[in-house]
Amino acid sequence: MKCVSIDLDGTLLNSEHQISDEDHAVIHDLKTKGIDVIINTGRQYKDVIKIPGVTELNCPIFCLNGSMIFSETGETLYETTIPLTLYKDLIQELKDLHVGILVYTNQGGYPATLPQLRGKTSEEIQTMFDEQDYDRILELDHLKIYKIIAWVESAQSHRIKEVRNRLLLIDEISCSSSFPNNVEITSSDAQKGKAIRRFEEMRGKKYAEIYSFGDGGNDLSQFDISTMSFAMDNAPEAIKERATHVTKSNNDSGVSYAIKNILKLV
Repeated sequence: MKCVSIDLDGTLLNSEHQISDEDHAVIHDLKTKGIDVIINTGRQYKDVIKIPGVTELNCPIFCLNGSMIFSETGETLYETTIPLTLYKDLIQELKDLHVGILVYTNQGGYPATLPQLRGKTSEEIQTMFDEQDYDRILELDHLKIYKIIAWVESAQSHRIKEVRNRLLLIDEISCSSSFPNNVEITSSDAQKGKAIRRFEEMRGKKYAEIYSFGDGGNDLSQFDISTMSFAMDNAPEAIKERATHVTKSNNDSGVSYAIKNILKLV
């Protein structure tokens, strides 16, 4: 059986954060041929299903870099979290590094999720970070923490290397980046590639062929387990070098282009 695993931002979504008609049609065609299609994203589920056309695809959705797996009908199949005992240490480490902090929980994002920063000024974003009381998050009832993002302005992206190097010393977490100006921190059990393998076990199947599409560092784990991997033309060079192929950009329906013209799956 074949599987196609597709990232959202910068991959399936164009710069207007929409799915092109061509990409939408190709995904439908894949499914009619019995090929599993997975949406594999760093976004939280609520932000995913707000995207026009996503629910109509009727695909399983892997969220928060594999921290959560949802069925085609929205049922939670799996989740892994950052231990609450580790949370305070991580927050203090990030505060010491003077970066913005986004915390993804089962009760929402604090002070926001990454898509919710879009369109805000640097001053507005900094005010959100400054006003957030990160200790009070621990007072929420039945709290689960799925992901923490360390964020800097794009002009400060060079600082992310230091953040990553500091965090790599902590065994209980996994670090990746969806954009050059962030580090996404999850449980060590949460990676996009691991989520695909976990889904195979859940469904009692083994994919003979896996084809993955992405544009960011958080896609590398799915590239690593894929028969063929596709970096978008808009991806950083370091990501392109890790993929077996480079397809057209997210603004040129690069997903459907590769599926039709390189993989010839439809």
